[in-house]
Parts: sequence; C-alpha cells; structure tokens
Amino acid sequence: MHVIVIGAGLGGLCLAQGLRRKNIGVTVYESDDALTSRQQGYRIHIDEHGDRALAANLPERLHRLFRATAGLPRTSTPVFDHRLERLTVLEPSDGGVHLAVDRLTLRRILLSGLTDAVRFGKRFTHYRAGAGDRVTAYFADGSTATGDVLVAADGVNSPVRGQYLPHARVVDTGLRQLYGKVPLTARTRELFLDDMFAVFTPIIGPDGSFVGVAPVEFPEPVPAEWGVTQDYMTCSFGARRELLPPDDELRAMPGTELRALTLRAIEDWHPRVRAIVEHWDTSTVFALVLRTSVPIEPWPTTNVTLLGDAIHAMSPAGGVGANTALRDASALAAALGAAATGRPLLQALAGYESAMIAYGFAAVRASAENGHRLLGQDPLPAA
Repeated sequence: MHVIVIGAGLGGLCLAQGLRRKNIGVTVYESDDALTSRQQGYRIHIDEHGDRALAANLPERLHRLFRATAGLPRTSTPVFDHRLERLTVLEPSDGGVHLAVDRLTLRRILLSGLTDAVRFGKRFTHYRAGAGDRVTAYFADGSTATGDVLVAADGVNSPVRGQYLPHARVVDTGLRQLYGKVPLTARTRELFLDDMFAVFTPIIGPDGSFVGVAPVEFPEPVPAEWGVTQDYMTCSFGARRELLPPDDELRAMPGTELRALTLRAIEDWHPRVRAIVEHWDTSTVFALVLRTSVPIEPWPTTNVTLLGDAIHAMSPAGGVGANTALRDASALAAALGAAATGRPLLQALAGYESAMIAYGFAAVRASAENGHRLLGQDPLPAA
C-alpha cells in the first residue's frame, strides 16, 4: 500500500508518522515552499485527544521531545470584561491533559524523520481515479503521483475537497482576528495577571470584540535553529467584520498599522489591556478571516478521504481544531494499518469516516455555538 497525503500541516504530518510506524508507504505533498513560508498561528492548546494521537503515532523519542517543549498552563480559564472585571472562571470538565505548545515547534517535531517523504512546493491541482483502484494526483508543475489512497489534509481551502465533495460548504463566521506575540521578559510579564497564564484568557468588550491571551513557555530549551527561542504570550484581537476595514485592506496592513487599529478599537479599555497590545511584536502580527465548515451528510466511501480542516474546519472558540485534526490522523493511520494487514480497504476507510464525521462535525457545532454565544459569531447555517 502507498498513501498520498496532500498537505503537511499538523494532521498530514501526524498521519505520515503513524503510517511510517506501521511500515506503510507514504508521501506528503505540500504547496508551500517551506515549513516557515507563511504564518498560521502561534500557540496551540493540546488536550488529551491530541496528546493521545501524538503518543500513538510519533516515535517515543519524538513524543518525549514534544512533551519536553510543551508548557503547562493553568487549567482554569478566567473571563474578564474590558475593564478587567472578572465575569466568571471556567473550570475544565475533567482532569485531562492541557498543554500549551508552539505551532511551529510542533510541526518541526512532526517533520522529524520524514524529510525523505515530504515534498514542498508541490501545488495539487486535481486527481483522477485509475485502473485497479489506484488514484493519481496531479500537480501544477506537471508531475503526478499514484497511490492506493489519497488523503486531503490540505486545510480549509482544500482543492481535494473542492473536487471530491463539491457540495461541502465553508462559510464566513463574520469574525476577523489579528494574531501576534508579546515576548515574555521580566518587564512584560508584569503586564499579565497571574491567572492569565491559563489555557486561554478572553477579555470581552462591550461590542463583542475581544482580546485573548495565552502563554507559550518552554520547559526545556529548543534548538536555536528552530527559530523560537523565547517564551511569549500569544495575543489576539477579534471583532465583527463590520467593525474593521475590508478584508483585502486588513490583510495588506503591516503589523504596525494593525496594532494602531487595535489600540483605537480598545482606547477606552483597561490600561493594562492596552499596554499588552502596545507590546505586540509587530513583525509577528497578521490578520485572519475566521471560517467554519457546514456539516454534511455522510458520503459513499472511496479511496479518497479527508482529515482536519479539509473536512471540518471550525471556529477557534472551541479550542479543539488542532486536536480534532490529530485525532483524525491517528484514527486514519489505525484504519490504514488494519487494511495493510488484511481488512478490506474500503471497509477500513468507511469505519474511519463514520467515526470522524460524528465527532468532527460535533466539534464544529459546539465551536460555532461557543463563538455565537461569546463572540457574536454568525449562527451556523443549516446543513
């Protein structure tokens, strides 16, 4: 068996690691030219599903490295208003795993040992089903790749999904988010209340806009060449699209202008919140349009399948998008492992898709509900 994976994000690389452990051939094709070609975010919250998936699919030494570079934030989540009056404290529903990790560091760990199997700069255009239940992927440079299974791990704009499930919709949540970092120094640490060193701390304004902060603190140093050597707070500002410039203009703004825009939006907020935003490292600030998938009914199983944001992109209000993608990768690796040892391939893939559709779209709905209730996100359209 040989598996073609389109996309070298967290889910695609985790799947490749799992397939390698099962001695299944795999090649990953990524449209970006390098791991660091574009910003996709900073801090990721890893829960028990994500950690379990990483433990099951990474070699033991790499999982140890992951845990060694993962911070342990406070598990309680304080919620403040724009005057820094505490509105509530949300406690986790269980005593599970809660880790704060740097996205790029995790991707570097996931790429370790896979450099011979990952092809960067390969923009997928379309696929064709071939004879003998094989599938061929076509790329913009004219090259092709043929395998037994094609996996869409290519994110919210997935061209694989566009061809395979053209009726699957991704819609605008109505929210825009500006992401950046505040390097943690002796001076900047004093800007944050002790209980802001939590999994995530939202500070909600009177118009539904919000500032969110969350720590990334490395328990052990990471290699200098990985490009992340200092602890930091990720700091984001989110608002309804109507309160911000048009998307094209917003995306074109440099970090200095995005910071100035945010400071104007929060000019009457607590001085401590304004000071946090004033300490944004403007070279790290960028804008995102937040979108969500709309759940669909199950589809007939073939040797093309999907994972992560390619099928169930979701609002960040649930904080489980990355964990769901890693969970997908682990479940799909197990299904393909069963197929490699005798289970009919389509039967194995159907079992994976049945479970993934259930928990994946449940996470989409829960995240959309949280976003609507707390942040003014548009309601999720009917399926």
